[in-house]
Amino acid sequence: MCALRLSRLDHCSVIITDVGKARSFYRDVLGLTEIAKPRTFDFVALWFQLEDGQTIHLLQKPHADSRSPRHFALRVADAQAAREHFRAHGIDIQETGPIPGCDRFFVVDPDGNRIEIIQWLQPYDPLTSGANTLDGNTR
Repeated sequence: MCALRLSRLDHCSVIITDVGKARSFYRDVLGLTEIAKPRTFDFVALWFQLEDGQTIHLLQKPHADSRSPRHFALRVADAQAAREHFRAHGIDIQETGPIPGCDRFFVVDPDGNRIEIIQWLQPYDPLTSGANTLDGNTR
């Protein structure tokens, strides 16, 4: 057994270029609460808190960094209502491949960072919904 016991994701950091647009999207569209960054930081960073204490950190850089499929996912209670919410804010919805037992889609923030919006309809069960083999498994 591994002595390292990871319990949950603490935070996710995302690169932004425009503080005003990013703040508006994460605060007004996603409805997250902005909290103060650590006073020891000498760089521009916006911190937003989710209900369970996890945070999203927005780090200002001169150029966006969104040229890959990387993303973070935010869980919702009702994916269809979330779709309507984003459409009402003029945010494009990107449907994606299915995962058994969930409803999900993607949106992008003003810098092109991908955000998955996911509703689990039932807990993920790798025994019934998972692939037969692990990718790259050599054991």
